[in-house]
Amino acid sequence: MLRVALPKGRLLEESLEFFRRLGIEFQKNVEKSRKLIHTSVDGSVQIMVIRAKDVPTFVQYGGCDMGIVGRDILLEESADVYEMLDLGYGYCRLVVAVPEETDEPYSRKRVIRVATKYPNITERFFTERGLQIEIIKLYGSIELAPVIGMSDAIVDLVSTGKTLKANRLREVETIVESTAWLVVNRIAFKRNHKEIKKFIEKIRD
Repeated sequence: MLRVALPKGRLLEESLEFFRRLGIEFQKNVEKSRKLIHTSVDGSVQIMVIRAKDVPTFVQYGGCDMGIVGRDILLEESADVYEMLDLGYGYCRLVVAVPEETDEPYSRKRVIRVATKYPNITERFFTERGLQIEIIKLYGSIELAPVIGMSDAIVDLVSTGKTLKANRLREVETIVESTAWLVVNRIAFKRNHKEIKKFIEKIRD
């Protein structure tokens, strides 16, 4: 039985549909269940529903053989896992956004305050441009930070951009485009090579 970590939230429903297309079915209402572990009807796969940010960690330390997680999380967490396949769903973009009225978003004359839940990606992005920043770590309602004057900009995920527009923010730059990726534990890849290879071949078919 392969153990696969799936992220709570926006990718869970799409990941379950992805498994259905592979012919792997789970009992109904996985998305609404309080249970964190679910076994497929045929007994071939066991999924663990956890926070997206924790998926790479569970896979790296052997809690799961494989995981499905957004590219944005992989870049932020830098886990020691095999990044096997871009699964092609769950598309979104990690962007820099500022208030609509901002004329010069990247001022070199002062420290830029940036609110985000992606501190590592954000620091790398601005440092590569020679800009000084102060990171404000938030894990929700990030769009509020520049609206109430807490920050000059935000770095956050967007899909349609409607939330930014509703809060009078505009995109300045896309840092990275993100989709769901299949990641594999390094030891499991050797120990369960036949099963994992078969699973990957099923995806590619």
